[in-house]
Amino acid sequence: MTTVHEPATPPTPTPTPAPKPKPKPKPAGGSVWPASSTEPARGDLAVGGVPLAEIADRFGTPVYVLDEAEVRARCRTYRETFPDADVLYAAKAFLCRAMAHWTAEEGLGLDVCSAGELELAVTTGFPPERIVLHGNAKSPRDLDTALRLGVGRIVIDSPGEIARLAAAVGPDGHQKVMVRVVPGVSAGGHEKIRTGTDDQKFGLPIADGYAAHAIARILGQPQLQLTGLHCHLGSQITSVRPYLVAIRRMVGLMSRLHEQHGLVLPEIDLGGGHGIAYCPGDQVLDLTALARGVRTELAEACGRAGLPVPRLLIEPGRAIVGPAGVALYRVLSVKHTGRDVFVAVDGGMSDNPRPALYGVRYAPRLIGRRSTAGPARVTVVGRHCEAGDILATGAELPDDVRPGDLLAVPVAGAYHLSMASGYNLVGRPPVVAVRDGLARLLVRRESLEDVRSRDVGL
Repeated sequence: MTTVHEPATPPTPTPTPAPKPKPKPKPAGGSVWPASSTEPARGDLAVGGVPLAEIADRFGTPVYVLDEAEVRARCRTYRETFPDADVLYAAKAFLCRAMAHWTAEEGLGLDVCSAGELELAVTTGFPPERIVLHGNAKSPRDLDTALRLGVGRIVIDSPGEIARLAAAVGPDGHQKVMVRVVPGVSAGGHEKIRTGTDDQKFGLPIADGYAAHAIARILGQPQLQLTGLHCHLGSQITSVRPYLVAIRRMVGLMSRLHEQHGLVLPEIDLGGGHGIAYCPGDQVLDLTALARGVRTELAEACGRAGLPVPRLLIEPGRAIVGPAGVALYRVLSVKHTGRDVFVAVDGGMSDNPRPALYGVRYAPRLIGRRSTAGPARVTVVGRHCEAGDILATGAELPDDVRPGDLLAVPVAGAYHLSMASGYNLVGRPPVVAVRDGLARLLVRRESLEDVRSRDVGL
């Protein structure tokens, strides 16, 4: 019998104690705003003790504001809710050196999708053995960097990776791997972010035996140590049930592997995709219910299969950093056309492509001045040369909104800067962290000089 006894990851270090949090003030604007949000004066909004209008004046707009205390609190919530699991922050949601540092201090692991994400994290001091490398099409540079830096796990996504990775490791080398399987579960907030079904580019389907065949090939490579199965169902999942179905199907595969190869895998990774609210009243995933349901289902499924319960890994990204971010914009123009009102701001799809890609809804609000005007339904649009450059449809703003006003967009911490582009060469916005009344720059604004320095033509 082949049995792997090594733990899923090295023992999690004791997190560095963060400063004792101050009593949280009453949140302003509902659950979509960071818990530290307050209204120090009518029309003002502060996050982390710093008025957002002051941040806009000091750093310019557009600008992303990130509440450090909120990020850390969400990391701790995951660790407390899943005490027997390894929690890995999904770096694709947002990564900078400070973010890597915060998650490391809070005792989380990290999952990355490229050599760039990996190198930034490791050069910041993130322990490479607590990092998992993903990707459906890993480049030679991705694999070489992972092996050079000593990444903890590499998730194999296709049969062709097996021989390439084994060759890169070499006959005397050793690398722990997982296999991304497709459990045939449809879940997620939009068809473009559903990745648990058989008709998309990620992973190896369970249903047709493709995953089992690839695993048999991995077992023939002694330098590759298979530690477990991995799946990721999609994003913005608000129900526990898809995760339970995935567990049953993955444990079924583990049972067949045990029967065929005497293999006992010590890990199972359920990925992330935990849904959060972007507008007040949006449905969210209940983490307590998820933890309870996953723990029960995993124990029962393994009991029926006669297998030991593997260690659980989860990979939240958006759910940790999304609600901690706020984007600030300056209104450039207000246009009334028939029954439509278009409020144009100094950013747009280059700093937040998600509404154009997925039709995501946001709830911006006016900040920095008091308005007594009644509410009006408006469309907040960006400055780019695309009709689809829309940041918020049907947004409720004061009827007297005018050029020069400031708008704050909540839940802007995830997939904004990480998906930002150079469209129209307007430059990507900076990231400013706030905590205990202080604001500091984490990522500077992309300048025209940055653009010129990359352009080596003429």
